[in-house]
Amino acid sequence: MVVKEIKKEFELIPKSLDEIGTKIVQAAYNVHKELGPGLLEKVYEVCFCHELTNMGLNVKRQVDVPIVYGSISFEEGLRLDVLVENKVICELKAVDQINPVWEAQVLSHLKLTNNRLGYLINFNVSKIGSGIKRFAK
Repeated sequence: MVVKEIKKEFELIPKSLDEIGTKIVQAAYNVHKELGPGLLEKVYEVCFCHELTNMGLNVKRQVDVPIVYGSISFEEGLRLDVLVENKVICELKAVDQINPVWEAQVLSHLKLTNNRLGYLINFNVSKIGSGIKRFAK
C-alpha cells in the first residue's frame, strides 16, 4: 500500500492586509486608552470606526452580507460589525468573557465573504492586548 503525503500549502497574508491589521489594532488601542472598559458595544463601534476613518481607511458598519446556499441567495442572518477596506472583518464585543462561538463566527464570516483576515475585539478588558484575537485563512 502506498501512502501519499498530503501537503497543504498556506499562503501568507499580503503585506497590504497586514498593514490594515496594524491600523486596526492601533485604533482599538486608541479607543480603549481613551474610554477604558465598561461601555456599550455600540459606543466602541462608533469610536473605533472614527479612529479608522481618521487613519484614512474606508470603513463600513453593520454590513449585511448575502448568503448563497445552492441555488438560493438571502440577506438574513449575516451582519458584519465592521468591514475595513472591504477586506478585513472586525467583530466587536464589550463582554466579561469571550464565547468560543464568536471565534467560530469570525471564521465563518471569513469563509462566507471570501476574506482572509478578521479580528475579534473585546473592549471590556483591563488591557486591550488581551482583548484582541486575529484570524487569518
